[in-house]
Amino acid sequence: MAVGARSGHDEPEDRPTGDGVPAEAGSDGDSTGGGSTAVKKPRSFWKELPLLIGIALILALLIKTFLVQAFSIPSDSMQNTLQRGDRVLVDKLTPWFGSEPERGEVVVFHDPGGWLEDTATPEPNAVQKFLSFIGLMPSAEEKDLIKRVIAVGGDTVECKKNGPVTVNGKALDDKSFIFEGNSACDDEPFGPIHVPEGRIWVMGDHRQNSLDSRYHQELPGQGTVSTDEVVGRAVVIAWPVNRWATLPVPSTFDQPGLNAAAAAAVPGALGVAGALPLVFWRRRRLTHGRTAG
Repeated sequence: MAVGARSGHDEPEDRPTGDGVPAEAGSDGDSTGGGSTAVKKPRSFWKELPLLIGIALILALLIKTFLVQAFSIPSDSMQNTLQRGDRVLVDKLTPWFGSEPERGEVVVFHDPGGWLEDTATPEPNAVQKFLSFIGLMPSAEEKDLIKRVIAVGGDTVECKKNGPVTVNGKALDDKSFIFEGNSACDDEPFGPIHVPEGRIWVMGDHRQNSLDSRYHQELPGQGTVSTDEVVGRAVVIAWPVNRWATLPVPSTFDQPGLNAAAAAAVPGALGVAGALPLVFWRRRRLTHGRTAG
């Protein structure tokens, strides 16, 4: 209810006199048509405040549950894209409509199991728990990670020592987003890895300081993460103000031929296109032969 709205309780009307004629207003009141209308008092701001706070909390909870949520960056594994202490806003809406993580996106996901087993979880106080519950503060209890998606279900990803990361045979140009001075994977070469459907392969931008998919290949999933564990895509750095920026997908992930399904479909499509003229030519000859006979 808006501040200053009327209370809805009218003042009592003037009682009629014994002869049925309304009593005249007092000397300090205005009379219109033999009667008076009292001005309704606005509701006190302090009476409205609890209602406004309640509505704001409900909206914040709905936004946190279905739209966006704030997360804090606890480590240096995503430098220089993200710095320790940054606050990012994560889009939680599009996954509700069946959207899957795509190559190049920065995503937040729950610990698939065993990735953070040696990481201590701080015990939040009551205020921190409440702010986390309504989405105004990152959760201190959940063990979440943030990495960049390198490959998705159906892809084959590989990185040899002194070489680039390749996805479906295409080399990624990662100079625009990995930490300056880092190599693509010299500390932990891997692959080739075939990423199962419904899973993703993730790596940190600070390659020499990121315990990502490369270091968990002995666990179930062989280092890949189920898309069911993905909370959402980090879309913007919201705090501190001087670091405000969006988190777009680097252009190297848009290069032609990177899509495994599309690459596999091209030879088949070319084969069909080449075979069609032969099929029509053969049918025409057979039909012409029957007609001539």
